[in-house]
Amino acid sequence: MSLYLGLDTSNYTTSVACFDSETGALRQQKKLLPVKEGQLGLRQSDAVFHHTAQLHTLFAALTNEIDTKNIAAVGASTRPRPVSGSYMPCFTVGENTAKILSAALNVPFAPFSHQEGHIAAALFGAGRLDWFDKIFIAFHVSGGTTEAVCAKGFGCGFSCEKIAGTLDLNAGQAIDRVGVMLGLPFPCGMALEQLALQNTRHIKVRPTLKGHDCCLSGVENRCQRLLHEGADKPYIAAYCIESVRAALDAMTESLLAAYGSLPLLYAGGVMSNSLIRNSFTEKYNAAFAPPVYSSDNAAGIAYLTYQQQRGAHV
Repeated sequence: MSLYLGLDTSNYTTSVACFDSETGALRQQKKLLPVKEGQLGLRQSDAVFHHTAQLHTLFAALTNEIDTKNIAAVGASTRPRPVSGSYMPCFTVGENTAKILSAALNVPFAPFSHQEGHIAAALFGAGRLDWFDKIFIAFHVSGGTTEAVCAKGFGCGFSCEKIAGTLDLNAGQAIDRVGVMLGLPFPCGMALEQLALQNTRHIKVRPTLKGHDCCLSGVENRCQRLLHEGADKPYIAAYCIESVRAALDAMTESLLAAYGSLPLLYAGGVMSNSLIRNSFTEKYNAAFAPPVYSSDNAAGIAYLTYQQQRGAHV
C-alpha cells in the first residue's frame, strides 16, 4: 500500500488529504479560516497565522485514519496559478509543512499550483480521470480566480494556458460582497444559494463580455440598487447568481466558437452552486465535481502527487 499526502493552504481554507493507491480512496480534512462577522475576507498575515494554528489539528485527524509509514510522497500547493510570478503568502504554510514532512519521512516532495489542484480534484470527483490524456477547457471560478484555461493532459498531469478571465471582479468576490450586503455569513456562497432558491420571480440579465473575457464589477452595484429600491432578499440573491451564471455562459459560448467543441470542466467553489451547475450540465453536458471537491481542498494535490510519482516510475 502507498499513500500520497496533499496539503493546501488557500486564502480561506486549510486542508489536508491522502490518496490510497491500492484502494483508490481519498480522505481529507479541511477547515475554513475564521472571518469576523461583516468582514469581506482576511489579510494575508492573518491567513498565514490561522493556517499555522489549524494545520496540525487537521493533520492529526487525518493520520488517525492512516499509517504514516506508508506515505510515499508529499505534495502541496505552492502558488495560486501555474505561471511565473504567481504568489500568495498563505501558500507558504502548506509548502513549508510539506517540505518538513518530506524530509522527516525521507520521501519526495511535489509542488503544484492551487489551480492545478482544483482541476485534478474536479476530474477525480467527476469520474473523468481519462481527461489526464486529453485537451479540454477548464473553468476555475472562485473568490480569488475567475478564468478559463486550455488544459492539455500528459498522463500524469496537465499544462494550463489561460484563454479567458474576468477583467475586474472575481465571481466569488461578487457573491461574497452581495451576501455580506444581505447580512449573510462569509464566505457567502452556500447561504446565498439557499436564499436564491426561495425566489419565484423571473430574472433576465445581459452579461458584459469583451472578447472572451467577462466584467462582473457591475453586479454589486446593481444588487445594491435593488436593495435600496426595496427588492426582497431572495430576488437580489437570485439576481446576483444569475448575473454570474450568464457571464460564465457567455464566456463558454465564446470559447467554444473559437476553440471548437472541446470537453468542458468547471471547478472552484462558485461552481458548487446548484443553479449554475444544473444549467451548464443540461446545456453543455459539462463535467462538475461534487461540492466537496469543488470548494477549496487538498484532494486534487494528493491525487496529483500520486500521478506524478507513478509517472516517474513508469
